[in-house]
Amino acid sequence: MEFSIRARHILAGSGAQRHWVRDGFVHVRDRTIVDVSHTQPSAANVIDLGDAVLFPGLIDLDALVDIDHLLLDSWHSPEDALLLSGSVEHWQSRHTGVLTPTERTTLRTFGLVQLALHGITSYMPIASEVHLEWGEDADELREMARISTQLGLRGWLGPSYRSSVVAAAPDSGCRTSRVLVDDKDLGAAGFEQALEFADEIIAAADPLVNPVLLPCRIETMSDELLRATAAEAEKRSLLVRLHSLQQGWERELIRQRSDLTPLQLIEHVGLLNERLLIPHALWTDRHPNLGGLETNAADSADLRRLAAAGASVIHCPLTTFRYGDVLHTLNDYNAAGITMAMGTDSFPPDLIRGIDVGVHAAKAQYGYGSADMAQYINAATTGGAAALKRPDLGTIEPGATADFSAFSLDDFRDGVHDDPLHTLVLAGTGRNAVFSMVEGRTIMRDGKIPGIDLDSLKAEAQAIFEKLREGYAVRDPRGRSADEIFPPTFPLEPSC
Repeated sequence: MEFSIRARHILAGSGAQRHWVRDGFVHVRDRTIVDVSHTQPSAANVIDLGDAVLFPGLIDLDALVDIDHLLLDSWHSPEDALLLSGSVEHWQSRHTGVLTPTERTTLRTFGLVQLALHGITSYMPIASEVHLEWGEDADELREMARISTQLGLRGWLGPSYRSSVVAAAPDSGCRTSRVLVDDKDLGAAGFEQALEFADEIIAAADPLVNPVLLPCRIETMSDELLRATAAEAEKRSLLVRLHSLQQGWERELIRQRSDLTPLQLIEHVGLLNERLLIPHALWTDRHPNLGGLETNAADSADLRRLAAAGASVIHCPLTTFRYGDVLHTLNDYNAAGITMAMGTDSFPPDLIRGIDVGVHAAKAQYGYGSADMAQYINAATTGGAAALKRPDLGTIEPGATADFSAFSLDDFRDGVHDDPLHTLVLAGTGRNAVFSMVEGRTIMRDGKIPGIDLDSLKAEAQAIFEKLREGYAVRDPRGRSADEIFPPTFPLEPSC
């Protein structure tokens, strides 16, 4: 198989050699890039993308493969948001999940199709466990792997597992607090399923489906389960993604349990190494609530510890901003020598909007020079590839795998052009995506995905969302209806 791709703007090279090629061609043979040039190929097999920006395939390492809960819970006060996790009694009653297996498959398909439509080519999934009986099971991930392969996306997959859930418990008076409901047996069973799934994926050797261990948030993991995760990851040479250093209340729960900070606990159980990926990593000693802005980034003990271990951080600026926080900062973490990758974590899975929000939130909080757009696009490409230990991804240069994401700039509303990245980030979104390719196979072209009826899938997803929304009322400690929990921005017109 041999073909070429033409685009108005091609982001070629990597590292200090990254540069724009204007009106160029990327030549591909046997799923591998062989050249980037201005030479018109003699063969007729050319994919002409016109006035588009061609990037290496975008890598989303905290990719929502779900129907977004942030649409509901990001508007609440901290007190109300806590209640959405459900009461202690609810979790102790061993309730069943909200959705059927068929509905879960539809939910996963919806999420994967959204990734493809937004130009994501490689992903590591994230989904809410709130609506589950306890954690994800291996059968669901097997079905997800099948759908992902059918679409042609490249995924790092594994069922999530946990030994505790965070629940709402009444304090004195009318207030609530966060407590942990423990079930070590369910945690152990979930971990065994995760290892079984990983061994299956290793044996299958599918280049598009890769095993990874995906424990839930650090506060929902016992020390024993964290240590077992570290040991089995080392034995199988598996990556581990652990949501941690994310919020102040997480830090308090960990300190109450172990008298350690989350980062100290990660090191204590043997997870702090080059296989670890940490989504968010906001609450390091760089966080202003911990006095971090009083020192230079170079003096941060936490950043030095992360860099020395070779751990990677997955920055999710859009979700972070929507919950009222800002990373302190991407530039600082890069300067400390930490591998920085990108994630979306919520809907939409739009890394272009994420870059826009990340850059400008940092500027607003820490000054004009605190954010560099180039560092963000590097995190979404070469940074993600480095975190995955895949140097063949994230770059357009000879020898790299033929993964591409292209975004059009030919709409009148995109305005005039200067630097193509500036124009795309300031005037566009992930909806500008017009083309994506994984290992030389076209995944999406002009908003179309082979074999997917978008209208039908949208209708099915809406019905599932309504069911999930009602599921919050089942768990609500106050006995409220879904409409009471999630009131509209403005009152609805009274019915006749």
